[in-house]
Amino acid sequence: MSKTQRTREICALAPIVPVLVVDDVAQARPLAEALVAGGLPALEVTLRTPAALDVIRAMAEVPGGVVGAGTLVTADDVRAAKAAGALFGVSPGATDALIAACEAEGLPLLPGAATASEAMALLEKGYDMLKFFPAEASGGAPALKAIGAPLPQISFCPTGGVSPSNVLDYLSLSNVVCAGGSWVAPKQMVESGDWAGIQTLAREASKLAD
Repeated sequence: MSKTQRTREICALAPIVPVLVVDDVAQARPLAEALVAGGLPALEVTLRTPAALDVIRAMAEVPGGVVGAGTLVTADDVRAAKAAGALFGVSPGATDALIAACEAEGLPLLPGAATASEAMALLEKGYDMLKFFPAEASGGAPALKAIGAPLPQISFCPTGGVSPSNVLDYLSLSNVVCAGGSWVAPKQMVESGDWAGIQTLAREASKLAD
């Protein structure tokens, strides 16, 4: 039984999962509304800012959005994210404590792996939908294609250095369901409140799989 069936369903909602670093909770709802309206319902809010948990709370109220918490590192992160309304979690790696916390909280997890051994260890635990991180620094699409050859039962969401210039290299791979990207919500556009511009970027990204 795959422990990542729900994670896989969330990853399959759109070709891009926006990776969001939000400093101001006032930006949360309009940002989420713009991304969802543009066709990107799965949103990863990274726990890298003091406002992150409040941002998750605000985004969780946006109709049609599926808000997750990124950069989960500890069991405390998992509990706080779940309490804030996160519907899934994303981690740069995976530890036994992190996995146990997610399973205890019923939080679907997208755990990170960068090597065949890490991917195989997670597969042994029932996880077959993984984050490939850091994607570009780990060899990019060629490396992910090579890992996929002997491990076709594992699917990935590459994140880290994925951009409009290389995203199709990843999305064309048979073992890639979606990719994580921050370019759909540029810091400058978020700070200036250019929600229409972000919706346009999201709409373009939502059509990448076509």
